[in-house]
Amino acid sequence: MHPAFSVIFLTTLIGVGQGFFLALFTEQSYSAVNLLPAQESGFYVTGSLIALAFLVGGLFAAVFHLGKPSYFITRAWRGMTQWRTSWLSRELIAMPLTMGLVFLYMAFHYFGWDADIFGSPDTTGQLTLVLGGITTVTVFGLFICTAMIYASVKFLQEWACVLTVSNYILLGGASGFTLAAAYAAYVAPELVGFYAGWAMIITALGLVSRGASLFRNSRIKYKSTIQTAIGIRHNKVRQEAMGMMGGSFNTREYFHGKTASFLKSIKWIFLVLVFALPLLLLWGGMDGGKGMLVMAFIIQYVGLLFERWFFFAQANHPQNIYYQTV
Repeated sequence: MHPAFSVIFLTTLIGVGQGFFLALFTEQSYSAVNLLPAQESGFYVTGSLIALAFLVGGLFAAVFHLGKPSYFITRAWRGMTQWRTSWLSRELIAMPLTMGLVFLYMAFHYFGWDADIFGSPDTTGQLTLVLGGITTVTVFGLFICTAMIYASVKFLQEWACVLTVSNYILLGGASGFTLAAAYAAYVAPELVGFYAGWAMIITALGLVSRGASLFRNSRIKYKSTIQTAIGIRHNKVRQEAMGMMGGSFNTREYFHGKTASFLKSIKWIFLVLVFALPLLLLWGGMDGGKGMLVMAFIIQYVGLLFERWFFFAQANHPQNIYYQTV
C-alpha cells in the first residue's frame, strides 16, 4: 500500500496521547494504595493537557487525509452512523469520547472535584479514580478500533492478524510511558524509575510483538495468484506489461513504489530507533538523566514514524499482482 503521512501522524500521535494518559492514571492508581508518593493536582492537570495535545494533534493530522478537509466539520457526523459494521465509524466515536473524558479528568483535578464518592476512609473511591478508570476503558477501546480498521481487512494478509492490535497497543503504550518518564524527570523526579521501568518493559514487549509480526509476514503464503487476478486458469501465465501507457489511481495508491532493499533498510531503522536506542537511553536515564529521557522519547517517536510507514508499505494489495509490471 501507499503510506499516507496524514494517517501515519494520526496513529502515532494519538498513540502517544493514549499511552501518556495510561501512564498518568497508572501512577494515580498506585498512589491510591500507597505504592507511590501522592502527587499534587497540577501533576495530573499538566499531564492531561499534554495527552490532549497529542490527541488533538493526531485528529488535526487526520483532516489532511480527506479530499476536502472542510468537510470534516460539516460531515464528520455521517462517518459515525455506520458503527454497527465499520471500525472506522467506531474510531470516530471513540476518539472524541476519549478526548472528552481526558478533558473531564483534567478539569476534575484542576477544580479539586476529587471527593470520596463511596464514603469510605481510604482513597480508592475518589471521583477522579473512577473517571480515570472509565477513560482507561475508552483509551483501550480507541486502540482496538484504530488497529481493527486494518486488522479487519482480510485480503491484506499482512494486516489481518491479532498482532496488529497488540502492536498498536504496545507501541502506543511504550511511547506514552517513555514520554511520562521524561515528564517526571522535570516535575516529579521520584517517579522517574517507575515510569522508565514500565517504559522499558512495554518497549520490550512491543519488540516481541512487532518481531513476531515481521516473522509472520515474511512467511505468508498469499491466497491470490496471477491466475486469480486476471481470471485465467492456465498454469503458465506471464505478464509483460500493465496494459496502459502510464500510471493510474491503482498504481499510485495501492503500491509504495519502493525497492525491496529500501523496505529492508526502513525495517532495520525502525527496529533500532523504536526499541534498541530507547531501551539504552531509558536505562541510562533512570538515575535522573533528563536529557537522556527526552532523547529516548524523541528517538522512539521518530522511529514510530518509520515503523508506521513500513506497516502500511508492507501490505501487499492483491491488485498489485495484476499491475506487477509497471
